[in-house]
Amino acid sequence: MAKKSYETKYECHTHDVLVIGAGGAGLRAAIEASSQGLSVGLICKSLLGKAHTVMAEGGVAASMGNVDPDDGWKTHFRDTIHGGKFLNNYRMAELHAKESADRIRELERWGAVFDRTEKGKIMQRPFGGHTYRRLCHVGDHTGLEIIRTLQDKGVHSGIDVYMEATITHLLKEDGRISGCIGYWRESGRCVIFNAKAVILATGGIGKGFKVTSNSWEYTADGQGMAYRAGAELIDMEFVQFHPTGMVWPNGVKGLLITEAVRGEGGLLTNSEGERFMKNVDPERMELSTRDIVAKAINKEVKEGRGSPHGGVFLDISHRGPEYVRKKLPGMYRQLLEFADVDITKGPMEVGPTTHYTMGGIRVDADTAQTTIPGLFACGEVAGGMHGANRLGGNSLSDLLVFGRRAGLGAVEYANGLKEQPQIDDADVKAAVKELSQPFERDDGENPYAIHKDLQELMQSKVGIVREEGELKEALDELQTLKGRAKNIAVTGARQFNPGWHLAIELDNMLIASEMVARCALQRTESRGAHTRIDHEGYNEHWGKTNSTINANGEEMVIGQSTLMEMPDDLKALAYEEKK
Repeated sequence: MAKKSYETKYECHTHDVLVIGAGGAGLRAAIEASSQGLSVGLICKSLLGKAHTVMAEGGVAASMGNVDPDDGWKTHFRDTIHGGKFLNNYRMAELHAKESADRIRELERWGAVFDRTEKGKIMQRPFGGHTYRRLCHVGDHTGLEIIRTLQDKGVHSGIDVYMEATITHLLKEDGRISGCIGYWRESGRCVIFNAKAVILATGGIGKGFKVTSNSWEYTADGQGMAYRAGAELIDMEFVQFHPTGMVWPNGVKGLLITEAVRGEGGLLTNSEGERFMKNVDPERMELSTRDIVAKAINKEVKEGRGSPHGGVFLDISHRGPEYVRKKLPGMYRQLLEFADVDITKGPMEVGPTTHYTMGGIRVDADTAQTTIPGLFACGEVAGGMHGANRLGGNSLSDLLVFGRRAGLGAVEYANGLKEQPQIDDADVKAAVKELSQPFERDDGENPYAIHKDLQELMQSKVGIVREEGELKEALDELQTLKGRAKNIAVTGARQFNPGWHLAIELDNMLIASEMVARCALQRTESRGAHTRIDHEGYNEHWGKTNSTINANGEEMVIGQSTLMEMPDDLKALAYEEKK
């Protein structure tokens, strides 16, 4: 067969299954697909092992009952539904609760080294919103241990790994996925991947906000690519602001202070020394859900009871130096080395930081397939599992459960194809032209200036508290930013050009930011991580409704769909009173 034009011009690779993103979800998906005997490619935007998952500290939620024997999947399911304010995809929450413990045991078999009880079982700690002590952990560097284990397993599974590659366009043939195109970050050269199935595991959107705990990779790549390819997204208004990010010193502003600090006894106080959570959630106090704690901190600051630098105080020092260094070794060393803050001697100044997006690409719960045949999604890029608010620790078990299911779903789909899908030369040509345009302008906008303005806008007008006027202003300003982004100019060569990289990423961040703002304007209630000061409290209609996002040419169409109703047995569990 004669080569297509693009095959003579660009580096090309062919696989049965291609995984974009090498965090916990992507690695687990790749391992599963490879275990079924298919050819699997795994693409990292950074180096293998540097994914954002390594920043997860406190633990991974699974109802193993090692510390609290009464715990089980039914309680975990109920906690997740309550935490998500009943807007979860119930089937995802059910599968997650039932399968998380098996995924932890699997990690253990693959070499993960968890902290242990005196009887040798995996230790579990308390976390906000969880009825029982449920979070399996490795000190306060659980995510790092999960990545280490999955990476070791993956490398020995025969997976082809492509590091420091940014994927920019999904490619389709006759409405189904056929591959993708991107470039090597080091050289700037284009690279094309042909695949029967593609799994997106690209993470979140946090770099669209000024203050975030997210890594530099979280530029909404998967959300933007899926949207442009025609996939449906849901519930993008639900952006979680973790209550405890550092607000001082400036050098570590936004740095996440793991919920494990509160799980191990850390206390939140205002400038008057008051444990203000007693006024908000007197039963759970500091271990209330993240949305409630974040809004409580925001209230203390706005009413003049904040710390000197615009946060509140979080103190674990009363537990004693030896206990802190044993239970929170990473947090202790990190703050001492990078911020000159000794958490064994006094409080930290903390406040909400952009942390996680509950919304994302719509997927089938059992297979993780999106609304595009052959395109799958797992981890933070996928929506539905967490409803309106995610419980701490559920993200790590989510990526294990649905990473595996995405791998299985992709394998089943790929095996059902009689031949490799084809890539159209015209699609490649259009994508390559789009990537080159910033270099072809002699005078234009600076991508860093647009990014700064975007972050300021999202932080100030689409942040932790929202209202109609500011959301409409934000949407007008986003249109202006989109216009400016079409005129970006970059200089220099393609070889590791960070300005060019940002110029490309800005398109995805602008798309995701518009999704968040439009969905937030549409949802006229306050639920979970979405707070409208002009529409306080729940609305019955919105309690049964998902926001939907679809592309119609250049127009972004925001709509609604009815939440899938739970079967009676799960409904009885979900509405059961928490102990």
